[in-house]
Formats: sequence, C-alpha cells, structure tokens
Amino acid sequence: MTRIIFFFREAIRALRRNGAPTLAAIVTTVVTVVLLGVLIPVFQTAQGKSSEIRGGLYAEYAVYEDATKAERRELRKDLEGIPHVEKVVYVTKAEAIERLRKQISDPTILEQLNSNPLPASFEVYADDAANLTGIRAVVYPKGPEGKPFNPAVANEFPDDSADKIEQVTSAVKVVLTVITALLVLASLMLVGNTIRLSIYTRRREVEVMRLVGATRWFIRWPFMIEGVIVGFAGGLVAILILWLGKITVVDPLSDSINLLAAQGNVGFPTLVAVLFGASILVSTLGSGITLRRFLKV
Repeated sequence: MTRIIFFFREAIRALRRNGAPTLAAIVTTVVTVVLLGVLIPVFQTAQGKSSEIRGGLYAEYAVYEDATKAERRELRKDLEGIPHVEKVVYVTKAEAIERLRKQISDPTILEQLNSNPLPASFEVYADDAANLTGIRAVVYPKGPEGKPFNPAVANEFPDDSADKIEQVTSAVKVVLTVITALLVLASLMLVGNTIRLSIYTRRREVEVMRLVGATRWFIRWPFMIEGVIVGFAGGLVAILILWLGKITVVDPLSDSINLLAAQGNVGFPTLVAVLFGASILVSTLGSGITLRRFLKV
C-alpha cells in the first residue's frame, strides 16, 4: 500500500513538473476522443441509412392478368426457391393503383381512367441488394428480351435506379469503413507520439534511476499512473464537450432533421463509456510501451 501511494505521489509530482508535455498529452487525448465521439455516430447513422435504403430495393415482375391462382402460387414458389431471395410479396391490381395514387402529385388524374391499367405483380426482395442482379438473371436467363423461367411472368418492371442505388450504397460503406479505420489509426498514432515526446523529455531521469538499480516496473509504474491520469482528464473533458454538443446542437435539431434523429446500435451512455475507457487504456498502454525503449540501459 505504501508503495502504491509512493507511485501516485511520484506521478503527480512528475505531472506538475512537466506541465507543457502533460498539457499537450491531455489536449491530444481530448481532440482524439472528440473526433472519435463525432465519427462513430456519423458512421453508424450513415451505415444505418445505407442499410435501410438497400433493404428497400427489390425486383418487380408483372403477372399475366389471365393467370390462374394455381399458376400464381407456382410462380411464388419458384421465386422463393431462387438463391438469395429473402421474401416475395404479392401486389394486387388494387394495391398497385393505390400506391400510384399516393405517389403522384394530383391523384384526381386517375379518376379519368375507365379501368385499372396496372397489373398484379410480385416484389422479390434479396437478402442483400448486391444479389438482385443474380436473381434477375435467374428469372430472365437470356436477359430482359428472353423468355422468363416461368410462363406466368408477363414482364419485369425496369428499374435502373435500384442498380445505381446499390452501387452507390456499396461504395459509401467501403469509403466510410476506410475513413474510419484511417482516422482511428491516425488518432492512436497521435496520442502515442505525444506520450513518446513527453517521456523523451525525461529520458535522463529514467536512465539515472536504471543505473542506480531501480527495477523496470518500479520505473514504469509512475509513468503508467501518469497515463491513467492523462487519459482520465482528457477523456473527461472530451466527454463534457460531446455532452454539451449533444444537448445544444443534436437534440434540438433531431426533431427537424431525420438524419440526426437516427439512432445507431450504440447509445450515448455506451459511447461515453467506451470512449472514456479507451482514452484511459490507450494513454496507459502508450506510456508503458513507449517507456520500454528507455529502460534498456
């Protein structure tokens, strides 16, 4: 117990004596944690919106009006048997015209029609939007101009936007993943380099202690405690900044901006706990690992 108290006293004394490097390490930790605290929710929201859009993509196939119930059941069974098909939804003629009525700006135009011109159809949803092309190739083995795999299929509703949306959302997922990985790596390197510079200014002190017979862990413990204190202080300030940003910017605008209102898998309390723990862990490990170089005397 006495030794632990000694280590804490030494760590606090060193922090006071090396004010500039300590302040630099705390500021670096604050910037890093704030950056990650903003990036993670943005990444989550973008991923969630991308998945939501991709989940709404489907291939639609019209059914001949004179197709019997048995032929429609057989067609549904054939569609559900295609690999990577998640679900098949049957849309009646009445449902199709009702959807159109909701989509157009002037629904009264449809009142001029003597009959419902829209056919019944099957909407085919894939387990992943990237598999829609493969599903279309099964339904029309020789392309849109060829014959469908089931005679009850009248035609495929062309939808070039689905392919474009799938390509764009796939690219967004890749870009966001790469950016997140690069920013996390840059943040860790920034914290590590700042801690390394702080320890480098005290390398003579470490060498002297090593020469007089101090063990490696006896020297390392005060530095690691310093890392805990720096991580704690930096994480606390960063979380305070994030909390102020949440209650003053995000929460008031979340009702009017749907993107800000989107919730990810990680809530704010969980995010705070993860960032706080990460700031302490990175600072502590950074101090301990960086110090190994100067312990080789």
